Amino acid sequence: MVSSSPTTATSKKKITRVGFLLLDNFTMIALASALEPLRMANQLYGEELYNWHMISESGDPVVASDGLSLSADTSIAECPELDMIIVAGGLDITRAFSSKQVSWLQQRARKGITLGSICTGAYVLAHAGLLDGYNCSVHWECMTALQESFPKVRCNNRLFSMDEGRFTATGGSAPLDMFLTIIAREHGAKLSGAVSDMFICDRIRSEFDQQRVPLRQLNKGGCKPKLVDVIELMENNLEEPIDLDELAAFVDVSRRQLERMFHKYLDCSPSRYYLRLRLDRARQLLKQSSMSIVEISAACGFISTPHFSRCYRKHLGISPRDERKVAWMGNITPAEQGVGNLVYMPHSTHALNNAHSEPSFGSIAM
Repeated sequence: MVSSSPTTATSKKKITRVGFLLLDNFTMIALASALEPLRMANQLYGEELYNWHMISESGDPVVASDGLSLSADTSIAECPELDMIIVAGGLDITRAFSSKQVSWLQQRARKGITLGSICTGAYVLAHAGLLDGYNCSVHWECMTALQESFPKVRCNNRLFSMDEGRFTATGGSAPLDMFLTIIAREHGAKLSGAVSDMFICDRIRSEFDQQRVPLRQLNKGGCKPKLVDVIELMENNLEEPIDLDELAAFVDVSRRQLERMFHKYLDCSPSRYYLRLRLDRARQLLKQSSMSIVEISAACGFISTPHFSRCYRKHLGISPRDERKVAWMGNITPAEQGVGNLVYMPHSTHALNNAHSEPSFGSIAM
């Protein structure tokens, strides 16, 4: 524990004022992971080092991805002066923000305020032109759409990035690591370590830890490192797929050995796995970008649009055109179907309805 009992005015530390801009369907776990370290830093230090404000466009409550509603402290029009603004994103990020929010962020950037994001919030900063030339971390599910739409942003697969007044973290618990790092920079490793201990966090992951390691979920069986290397190559070369013989040569195994590894650990051939990676990326672009189907076909390494459509329908059971229609037509909830009646909708139902347009929806067959 860190103990401190400042008794004089001169011992007072500067308070860092943090604002969280809540977007529709923001993820609660990412927000809590960012907010709780600030609370605990104050508690352990015995002095207010940080204060925070929940901000919405109008000042009204905002509904999170789990269906829970969070009250805002202020609107963007009445927001007090801040040192840092964090955009809290979540589901359906390409449609979760407004031009008024973008303009407000651009105004704050001109004032030199530090800007950041958690989960998918980096997409909004990128849309505002506020990440051009900056290193950026965003939830892996949103990364493809951000890279394709904003090529000037230096997107990476790291847990978080801290680059000259731009702090971007991915989702889940990654904001915890970023804010523990911020606390360490501003108030020392002793306080940051004490906050980490309070949250039963065995280590503070660094800015260079990866958010998503290939085959992590399958690696329990002692998956071959060379197989992981091949899959990393595949993931990094979707637009221009690498021939199977070349992949095998990269990791110094024969083509037959590589095929045996895929069948043993993934129960499929290398070519089928590679195709699925490309189709998954195409699905993300169909649901999260305005790219044409022709452009998506080329970006995912298909020789022609008809070939892409045939593969998509064969493996995913729906055509690319119909996939996009479903994702972009909007969802009508049971509450909206009632005429003049208030219909209670369980939080779980609300969350499931909101998730329909996400690339991961229904991606695991049960």
